[in-house]
Amino acid sequence: MSRVYLDHNATTPLRAEARAAMSAAMDVVGNPSSVHAEGRRAKGIVEDARRAVSEAVGAGEADVVFVSGATEAAALALAGRGLAASALEHAAVAAWCDPVLGVVDGAVQVKDPAQSVVQLANSEAGVVQELPAGLAVSDITQGFGRVPFSYAWAGVEMVFLSAHKFGGPKGVGALVIPRGFDLAAQIKGGGQEMNRRSGTENIIGIAGMAAAATAAQRDLADGRWDRVAELRNILEKAIEAAPFRTIFVGKDLQRLPNTSCMIAPGWKGETQVMAMDLAGFAVSAGSACSSGKVKASGVLPALGISADDAGCALRVSLGVETTQEDVERFAQAWIAKRMKARVAA
Repeated sequence: MSRVYLDHNATTPLRAEARAAMSAAMDVVGNPSSVHAEGRRAKGIVEDARRAVSEAVGAGEADVVFVSGATEAAALALAGRGLAASALEHAAVAAWCDPVLGVVDGAVQVKDPAQSVVQLANSEAGVVQELPAGLAVSDITQGFGRVPFSYAWAGVEMVFLSAHKFGGPKGVGALVIPRGFDLAAQIKGGGQEMNRRSGTENIIGIAGMAAAATAAQRDLADGRWDRVAELRNILEKAIEAAPFRTIFVGKDLQRLPNTSCMIAPGWKGETQVMAMDLAGFAVSAGSACSSGKVKASGVLPALGISADDAGCALRVSLGVETTQEDVERFAQAWIAKRMKARVAA
């Protein structure tokens, strides 16, 4: 039987639209900084992509800076600023921030928005935040294309995102920053990207990101993520019906439509991941960027989960191509594996 991919919060399959755009861009030989016809054609791909991404995010064209991904964007936006953040943030954000903001009932408690960072949605538990007006920075990587968002009405100074989270290629992302904002470049050289980020543009990746961003917003507008939420609920109801206790983190909070973070007390998350991998299912014990590290993530404790229970968490994250058969098969296999684990214990 074919494998089932249920780790979309780690990375998503490449969309057909992105693949087509990247394939076309591969035939363009020019450097976007060259003034000849070939260079102008390459430059045109970058600027068309900037326009598409700006429309998808709800920003002006000059606000979009292409980078290598959300981690680089976070460094560009946050380095040296000492902004406040909570324990819910991704490690790429936490590395630059002061972790002083508390979390109450899943909501980040912001005292000074202009000096704070709040993510749109958490990658491990899927909890969605209400972003306060005047917020300095938001990581919208997990939420973009899955929940409604527009830079135009969010009232956030800067946001950033990564293409591979919504069906684009790995290794490309964008920082959305108001034109004229005084921000020092971290990568210096030829002055590309309006002197924000030097280096020859990755036109193949940028073309794929733009196509994926447009398609992702179309899926959201068409209600495809409403169906994903229904599948997530089917999955959780099936597991709730099993004869043992399972905790669903953030179930009573606003969550991403595709994310279920489940805790099986006494059954380590890493063990669950391996068991389900052998059964043909790709899932995760948490953020792909923190799994396997010695230092445990602080996300679940910040949401009121004990350290012991946090070590028994499994994240299942669906995509728009996930089927009801996929989630039903997963629930059956997971329940069977858990029953076996209990007998072995």
